[in-house]
Amino acid sequence: MCAQQVPPQHKRTTKHPDNAVESGLPGLVIVNYGKHMLVESETGQLVNCVARRNIGAVVCGDQVSWQENGENAGVIVSVQPRDSVLQRDTGSHTQRPLAANIDQLVIEAATEPTLDSFLIDKYTVAAELAHSSALIVINKADLLSAQDRHAIDTLLEEFRVIGYPCLYTSALKNTGIEAFRDQLASKTSILVGQSGVGKSSLVKRLLPDLDITTGKLSAASGQGKHTTTATMLYHLPDGGALIDSPGVRDFKLGTVESVRLGSGFREFHDWLGQCRFNDCLHQGEPGCAIADAVDQGKISKRRMQSYHRLLELC
Repeated sequence: MCAQQVPPQHKRTTKHPDNAVESGLPGLVIVNYGKHMLVESETGQLVNCVARRNIGAVVCGDQVSWQENGENAGVIVSVQPRDSVLQRDTGSHTQRPLAANIDQLVIEAATEPTLDSFLIDKYTVAAELAHSSALIVINKADLLSAQDRHAIDTLLEEFRVIGYPCLYTSALKNTGIEAFRDQLASKTSILVGQSGVGKSSLVKRLLPDLDITTGKLSAASGQGKHTTTATMLYHLPDGGALIDSPGVRDFKLGTVESVRLGSGFREFHDWLGQCRFNDCLHQGEPGCAIADAVDQGKISKRRMQSYHRLLELC
């Protein structure tokens, strides 16, 4: 995936020809239910749409052109070029798009069910390869023991020193929410993480009218009720948008060229291109600048181990 910092999708200005019926009306995909999608028009109308077969996959966050096909119904006729797309690995080296036009990955973790540092690494690599930003949020902070807090502080320091902002939040106690809201302002962010870390609870803290909003989405889509298996985009009161994705047990980067994987580690950047061999994979080759940086304590040994684990999976 690739990403750029851009204004929220529904506010982009695009010139459309006078024959708008033929070319299609501009809209933003709010949610994809499979065969049916909700598209938000420029006037804020929610339209239940299907997509033409020849335009490929259409996902949450896509800017599209659509044509009316009945009352609050339409057909998506084209998808505008994407600034970014987050792919989900479906196995057998195949990938499926999950969301598009994302500025920031919000990586939520918690000690319940588990705090998986390797999973956080994978998400930061995905963001880095996309030239996108990443924010790490540790939720359920009110449940942390002093020992757990110290261990997590030590882990987060590895991310802070290489430039990733990190926050503690508690949806239950309503702590850290204002700082979280500030990090989301004016960006299109996607909230990712394991099932059970409290993503839905955080979304409710950010969106006091969430039940009303999801009710409108459900009514417009004809789904009858809100589903946690769909990826949904919500407009934030202070500007920007938040895409809430289903929780996962694991996240796979999918196929990444081995020689490109190193660029997904932000802390490698100062030493990339300085190895003796141009195709160095930093696996013990002589004259490896990355290995030297690890030995000098300039790159985390734990993060280097994550790089080697990912290299085996590429």
